[in-house]
Amino acid sequence: MPSAIPPTSADIPTGLAAVDALLQPFNRGDGPGLVVGIARNGKTLYRRGLGLASIEHGIANTPRTRMRIGSTSKHFACLAALLLAEEGRLSIDDSIHAHLPELPRLSKVGPTLRQLMNHTSGWRCHIALSCSSSGDAVQPKGAGFALLARQGELNFDPGTGMLYCNGGYHLLTHVIERVSEQRFERFLAERIFEPLGMHDTESVPSDFDIKPGMATLYQALPTGATASDDAEWRRGIFPVEDIGGEGAIVSTVDDMLRWIAHLRGSDKRVGSAASWAQMTTPTVLADGAVAPYGLGLMQHSYRGVEVIRHGGTVIGGTSQMLTVPAHALDISIMTNGAKASPRTLGWKIVDALLAAHLGQPPAHVPSAERPALMDQPYYSPATGVLVRFGDAEGQLGLSWLGSPPMPLRSEPGRLSLASEDSLMAPIGIQTAGLDGDVAPAFITLAVGGAVHQFTHMNAPAPSAADLAPQLVGRYRVPDMDATACLAHTGDTLRLHIQAPYGRRTLRLQPLSTDLFTIASDGLPSSTPTAGVIRIDRDADRVVGLRLEEGRTRGLRFTREYPGA
Repeated sequence: MPSAIPPTSADIPTGLAAVDALLQPFNRGDGPGLVVGIARNGKTLYRRGLGLASIEHGIANTPRTRMRIGSTSKHFACLAALLLAEEGRLSIDDSIHAHLPELPRLSKVGPTLRQLMNHTSGWRCHIALSCSSSGDAVQPKGAGFALLARQGELNFDPGTGMLYCNGGYHLLTHVIERVSEQRFERFLAERIFEPLGMHDTESVPSDFDIKPGMATLYQALPTGATASDDAEWRRGIFPVEDIGGEGAIVSTVDDMLRWIAHLRGSDKRVGSAASWAQMTTPTVLADGAVAPYGLGLMQHSYRGVEVIRHGGTVIGGTSQMLTVPAHALDISIMTNGAKASPRTLGWKIVDALLAAHLGQPPAHVPSAERPALMDQPYYSPATGVLVRFGDAEGQLGLSWLGSPPMPLRSEPGRLSLASEDSLMAPIGIQTAGLDGDVAPAFITLAVGGAVHQFTHMNAPAPSAADLAPQLVGRYRVPDMDATACLAHTGDTLRLHIQAPYGRRTLRLQPLSTDLFTIASDGLPSSTPTAGVIRIDRDADRVVGLRLEEGRTRGLRFTREYPGA
């Protein structure tokens, strides 16, 4: 580990000049922007607002502008639960049913509160489910919990997998409220924000709530999808009215730097040292695989230095909270719609300020060196997962169930997708046979401790018209509280899903007689759906569909036959 040597006075201006140059493209007067705060050894080095907090009124972002931090909120919820555990009012290894007995029992054991916090519970995510069924339709208060409580299956048995899940944190929020007998927002304010002097920070459960000093959230409209001739942006509204521990906090960079210094430091005014240690303890899955995600925080190596961090995304904003403890370097970045990646900016700031203390970055494979692999689909019937190789900013990447390609690291004999990059169990791919002129017939992936063979889907796909007679009709989706109709129009199969608060149409593209890729159809959405549909059969009779998408596994659509 490099020693924690503070920068000299000559180093700091050079580093900060690089930061200024890095941020300058976002210094615009006609669109949303971001706020950035940097501290070293507890001393603020840099605080700057760029772009507009309000496009309508031409108000600029400043370092005091308040913004949503999204999922960076999660470790605050974990600390809240740990504070209750310190008082003996709960244990984070309690079963969720000890506190929410009305939830269905979907496994023999658990899930526990700890598994909700480290994303190994297997419970489905209410936000993913509602987006897949209702798109941008606003869900009223209580709808999320009701959806979580109606699940009939888990994504996987608790502890056997890892899949990022906002739903687990929504359940945790309800536990904290029941045990503390306080509203979640009040508990955070009294027990965490006020003791630490975070006076501009609060938990705000709805984007319809008006709060002073907050930037408006914006989304860039896709090219060709403008609402009018001169429209470039639309307002970002998260379609949930009761966001909790999954992502409700609003803050400033000054408050976040104060918070990060407390997180990193040894003098704990809120929470015991033992509680904080649990938050950065890696998660060990049942198969022995280790993920760097603890309880709402990730701790892992970046170019030879240990970092603690968490990012966040809301509709119309993103954030990154990052500290390098050995060098007492703290970074907070929040956007209200700027076309920027706070995570990438965070790494570049670390590179600029700690260049003398960093090792080499991970090795990658240029995507141009593997042309035969590009956009080739591989499918595993055992997991229901479809992957593709693709370009990730010039590097060979892996798309998982329709996600944007994530860059693969090059290691001896294999390629890897780190857990901190995917928020899943670590993935390894054997490189044997990947460097030929033709895509291999099979690839082998290790997902956590399990090894699966994926088959190249290179056979000619059947036509939608040929498959339509078997598939068209009505389906019930109990876990979504929805119905669906699969229809064939022209040369396209579409799945129309109707839920209590909205509807969604998915376009199906055959890969085989029993496997279809899916994509959102119709108007552009803040919450596009991508993944696959698998066909369930009893002999030759279609009895249902299974939806596999980013945060949902094996969601059942049951076929309805007239007179059945």
